Amino acid sequence: MGKIKKLFKNQGTLLLMLVPGLVLLIVFKYVPMYGVLIAFKNYKASKGVWGSDWLDPLFKNFITFFKNVNCWNIIWNTIKVGVVSLVITFPAAIIFALLLNELKGNRFKKGVQTISYIPHFISVVVICSMLNGFGSTTGLFNDIREFFGMARVDMNNGSKYFMAEYVGSALWQTVGWGSIVYLSALSNVDTSLYDVANIDGANRWHKVRHIAWPAMVPTATVMLIMNVGNILNSDYTKILLMQNDTNRSALDVIGTFVYQQGIVQGKFSYATAVNLFSSIVSCILVVGANMIIRKTNPENSLW
Repeated sequence: MGKIKKLFKNQGTLLLMLVPGLVLLIVFKYVPMYGVLIAFKNYKASKGVWGSDWLDPLFKNFITFFKNVNCWNIIWNTIKVGVVSLVITFPAAIIFALLLNELKGNRFKKGVQTISYIPHFISVVVICSMLNGFGSTTGLFNDIREFFGMARVDMNNGSKYFMAEYVGSALWQTVGWGSIVYLSALSNVDTSLYDVANIDGANRWHKVRHIAWPAMVPTATVMLIMNVGNILNSDYTKILLMQNDTNRSALDVIGTFVYQQGIVQGKFSYATAVNLFSSIVSCILVVGANMIIRKTNPENSLW
């Protein structure tokens, strides 16, 4: 008790500043969690969450989902999109941060940083409109194809070019913004290390390998653990906007399936159960990734 009083006495102002954030976190993140109960209930809006009857059997919605003929196709599509996005976008932000760190001239460096951040703030609706326009037979992508001697095709027809457009646009949107946290880690590197490296005759590659990269490893490890948990959380809004009659079944992921079942068809209990399944798997992925990191490098694990 004495330690708590001492903490409040010494850091009372900081703790007071923490209160609004904690209140918002509890109200908007933790309080709504009771709503997952409808995954196990025959939810009726007129009866509310507590008034609705429990399902019999309790896991009926989960059983229904796994018996759905499209279930494993939806799960596979989700995993495929999530893994490919992670493999490409995650290291891209690290490489971009390392390249930015090597740029000379603060003004030019800040200009490049600002330009790279801009796509992050563009609405997903605008991004998808751009992709639909660029992917048409008269669009920019086909102009590039024609320049290299390839035939023009409608890239919006079918799912053949979906992954390239989805991951490419995600890379464009996130590489600059994602590099911020790594640049922050690099800014904490003692500059005297570079001076010593220069004296020892180290080139840029040696400096990146032995100074910059080790400084980024703890941050990169934490970000990797968190990103692994997002494998099943694809940007369903973008996928939904990229869907059309020719590719709808091939592009169906858990996020779009939940939207169709919950919002469009009004099956709130069923949609909640599917989304809860996704959340549980994501939690398992985070815990699993952290366990692997803890075994290999305990200092860089989350817990």
